[in-house]
Amino acid sequence: MTDLTLDRYAAEIVAQTEQLTSSIKGADLAAPVPTCAGWSLGDLLRHLGGAHRWAEEIVRTRATGPVPDDQVNDVSGDDRADVAALGAWLTEGAALYADALRKAGPDARVWTVAPGGTPVFWARRMTVETVVHRADAVGAVDGTYTLDHDVALDALAEWLGFLELPQVYESVEAMRALLGPGRTVHFHTTDTAPGTEGDWLIDLTGDAPAVRRTGAGERTPGEAAVSLRGSAAALLMLMYQRDSVLDDAVEIVGDRELFQEWREAAGAWLRR
Repeated sequence: MTDLTLDRYAAEIVAQTEQLTSSIKGADLAAPVPTCAGWSLGDLLRHLGGAHRWAEEIVRTRATGPVPDDQVNDVSGDDRADVAALGAWLTEGAALYADALRKAGPDARVWTVAPGGTPVFWARRMTVETVVHRADAVGAVDGTYTLDHDVALDALAEWLGFLELPQVYESVEAMRALLGPGRTVHFHTTDTAPGTEGDWLIDLTGDAPAVRRTGAGERTPGEAAVSLRGSAAALLMLMYQRDSVLDDAVEIVGDRELFQEWREAAGAWLRR
């Protein structure tokens, strides 16, 4: 389940990409990206552009099985090139991808790496990919980063939703090791209206992680082993370990060690 429409995702992919390229005008492609160890700004742009084109091929061809992702993983290139040219290539790919999404519609059948099976999965996944990598780019040029609340909330919902997938917790030994009595994590988004779904409880006390979304403020922080309070954008960046790009701080109450271990283990799947 997602909170945004396919058309909104398509528009957001283009808008986020345009914001990214605008933020790096005149930048050096060889500049290091602090939040992507070992990558240059050029590497980052080539990776994101490759991801857009890879997803575009999946949607456009109505792929029924995995599509080679070499263009996502091979970030090699000439960092002496013009940043404007690479930026134009990036925005072109985002536009092509958005067009493919709109032509396919939300109900077409395509291969997805996790449950979903429609273009909506890839629309959401690449929206979040672009949101996160825009944060990386902004950090590389010491810029200012902001993110709309509904986009941040939906991206956070995606991240937390992945935790319940068997291919995630069964394949990450550190994730299974976190399961045990009394182990719960509570998320509270401070910028979500009371009564609307803006909180989550992650229950690690059973045989597998369980995630329950609740109304904002429905559960008090003291009822969980560790509680996190912050804006949706701040919580999202914290989960993706990009919190350095925001001035917003997240309040962590309770077992900080559990949170650190859980964040590292839970995010391993998306960092592959």
